[in-house]
Amino acid sequence: MQYIIPLLVIAGTIYFVIKLRKKPLAETPAEWDEILEKNVRFYQRLNPNQKVIFKDEMLNFINEVYIEGIGFDLEEIDRVFVAASAIIPVFHFRNWRYTNITGVIIYPDNFNQKLGYEMNVEDRWISGMVGNGKYENQMILSRKALHHGFKNKTDKHNTAIHEFVHLLDKLDGEMDGIPSNFIGQEYVLPWVNLMHKEMEKINANKSDVRSYGGTSQIEFFTVVSEYFFERPKLLKRKHPELYKMLEMCFNPKIDKTV
Repeated sequence: MQYIIPLLVIAGTIYFVIKLRKKPLAETPAEWDEILEKNVRFYQRLNPNQKVIFKDEMLNFINEVYIEGIGFDLEEIDRVFVAASAIIPVFHFRNWRYTNITGVIIYPDNFNQKLGYEMNVEDRWISGMVGNGKYENQMILSRKALHHGFKNKTDKHNTAIHEFVHLLDKLDGEMDGIPSNFIGQEYVLPWVNLMHKEMEKINANKSDVRSYGGTSQIEFFTVVSEYFFERPKLLKRKHPELYKMLEMCFNPKIDKTV
């Protein structure tokens, strides 16, 4: 989702978290292994060598992007979930670095467009968003949604992965749900046709893709990407064409024969 974030709130928050930013980590903390093995299915499916690479990429991300909690004490599991969410979509892109994010700010629960998160605040329905305009390069997440994305193994939904895919979508200069930087121009039209065909099914209640994916091209790409990373076998069985396109997008080494 894209929302314009109030200047004073974000400016103050950024100043606060930069002041508190810790020294870069020199190696991955030992507790990461237990957290990843217990909660992150993408990591569980990797071989031992790939797991080392995954953790190294997480370490690079954490050393380059600040992660801070507002209204609660940040724990290591929070940092692990954010970093894992960042690396999962780009794991097959060697030495990848996000150029359009500098910080992730986590609130305890869902929040509204003014970043109000207390229980008595109205319209607290936002679980994640990336900044826009003056607030480019910032991501805001709900801690509750962040944890739910890894604790629930069956719902095909992961808010943090969703938001990082938005950042990938923005890399060609426009957030439009068309990953042209990753699938190549020759596959853009097939992707668009496939996308709109499935969106019609979603809106007719004839698809198991989450209904939010039918609201726009932008959200379709992120919602099916969540599905791809959370339930890959199910997506491949129920939506083989979508699976093939997304595999081309997120794993550039595969044969791009559709």
